[in-house]
Amino acid sequence: MKNIFKVGVLSAAMLSAVGCGDFGDINIDPNNTTSVAPETLLTSSLRSVASVVGRADELFYTQMFSQTQYTDGSRYVTVNYDFNGWYTGPLADLNHIIEINSNEETKSDALVSGSNENQIAVARIMRAYFFHFMTDRWGPLPYSQALQGRTNLKPAYDDQETIYLDLIKELKEAVAQMGGAGVKGDFILGGDMAHWAKFANSIRATIAMRMSNVNPSLAQTEFVDAVGDGVITTVDENVMYPYQADANNQNPWFAAFITRTDYAISETLVDYMKPLNDPRLNVYGDPAPLYGDVRGMPYGIENAGDIPNDEISFPGNPAVRGQDAPIAVFTGAQMHFLLAEAALKGWVSGDAQAYYEGGIAESMKQWGVYDAAAFADFIAQDGVAWDAAKGMELIGYQKWVALYLQGAESWAEWRRTGYPVLSPAPDPLNADGQIPRRHGYPTSERDINSDNYASAVQMLGGPDELSTRLWWDN
Repeated sequence: MKNIFKVGVLSAAMLSAVGCGDFGDINIDPNNTTSVAPETLLTSSLRSVASVVGRADELFYTQMFSQTQYTDGSRYVTVNYDFNGWYTGPLADLNHIIEINSNEETKSDALVSGSNENQIAVARIMRAYFFHFMTDRWGPLPYSQALQGRTNLKPAYDDQETIYLDLIKELKEAVAQMGGAGVKGDFILGGDMAHWAKFANSIRATIAMRMSNVNPSLAQTEFVDAVGDGVITTVDENVMYPYQADANNQNPWFAAFITRTDYAISETLVDYMKPLNDPRLNVYGDPAPLYGDVRGMPYGIENAGDIPNDEISFPGNPAVRGQDAPIAVFTGAQMHFLLAEAALKGWVSGDAQAYYEGGIAESMKQWGVYDAAAFADFIAQDGVAWDAAKGMELIGYQKWVALYLQGAESWAEWRRTGYPVLSPAPDPLNADGQIPRRHGYPTSERDINSDNYASAVQMLGGPDELSTRLWWDN
């Protein structure tokens, strides 16, 4: 698929919004134009990664967190979620980076922020990152007709398979075009293009594995190719969002606990980790004051406020909710578990057990609790020790533990693999009472972009509800 994106002027793209999205209102003065340096646009778009890794809903769905007072989120009350802020925010910024580094009239001036090729490559990688996150939430999306500004205020939707295949293409081409001076404005990877290439390949491997149930042949080809090109495998290569010790850039869980205590580590997660003496548990959660050890909060119950705070454990401080505590974007642990699954499927020649145990080790290193002797004991015990006959179950559970705080990825992998086995909230508020499989489209699409919205629902193969499964979720 060639030229699937038509890049437009940033201001026009922003003005095309039919409503505010996850980022709130964006105010634009139509009487004043501005010229923004590419590095400023890159910084702005990268700040939106915090809105991916700092989300709460998916942490509820996979029962890493429970709510302690107002439990609507963990009881699935919200059906429709607005995606417009993603288009008018980071995606518009990234498209503008591509435009000014491609246009003959502006590309020379853009060199102040790095080589044209590298700026375009990073923008394409991040555009793929955000679209992958979005399509795994909603399914079909405005994609090939998106980001055209006022020329198309009612874009058609593309089905998820089409989007997936183009994301793979975008990531491959982005890595292939890298060259020249690194980029400025990159506060996540510091303009290190070799690291950007590994990040892109890791996203591509993730996309490939996610479609393994619906297109196994292509999934295998793309996964093996991505791994061969170099992926993130060690804790030193982890991509982390670097929150800062200031109010404008602080960790979202720190902010959540300034005046409230709404979130606790879930009983579901604690009940799995605690019998295994998992050393990560004492980092993931603080001791419950009444008991002196980590105690989980019951999940998805109506009268959660009846349980006193001193009987439950809040997210760990400082590793989880310190003001400058980072949150993972992509880790070596994730890749090890993907490789373990690939080896189990016969896609790669490595040993599934070695990859599986490597995933646990990298996760423990990430959280600062790895000890070689204790690790050997941990992986030898029942419930953790490798058994190829239960390989997917073991991988699924340990990946779930390793993805703590990475709600979007954990939710997607639970939907794809069925692990961990989770029971829905006992007091649900959604129609079918089950854990959501997707998010509903913004009501603005139903009301303003009606024909294309109807086509998108048809592509879904089911109603625009939380229970409808995505293309790869079968």
